[in-house]
Amino acid sequence: MNDSSLWEEEASCVLEKAAEILGKDFSQKEVSVVLADDRKVQTLNHEFRHKDKPTNVLSFPSDEADELGDIILAHETIVREAEEKGISLLHHTLHLIVHGFLHLLGYAHEEENEALHMETVEIKILKTLNISNPYEDK
Repeated sequence: MNDSSLWEEEASCVLEKAAEILGKDFSQKEVSVVLADDRKVQTLNHEFRHKDKPTNVLSFPSDEADELGDIILAHETIVREAEEKGISLLHHTLHLIVHGFLHLLGYAHEEENEALHMETVEIKILKTLNISNPYEDK
């Protein structure tokens, strides 16, 4: 199995687990997970969020009935963050896929109560995958 198919399998598994935990059936919906470079993510972040810097993950909901949307991951940012935090690159990436997925479902973290709710759901999903709480200080 090559690295690409392993990542696809991991991403698919985490999305299926997230849907299961949320009690939702998305089996007839498509989610695209794209690994992009920081420059591309910075361009998208500037164009759609008016923030001229890369960010680790962006989510773009779809208007199509059979699609939830796109999750765009910034490769260099994710690698750097995982190294700085001393955590597994795979676990950090899977966390960000969950985070992006929740955004596609309408979760937000602009307000403190929204952020706490979203973090609680993320932690619950990640725990089922044996991934540590990403919001807990080590």
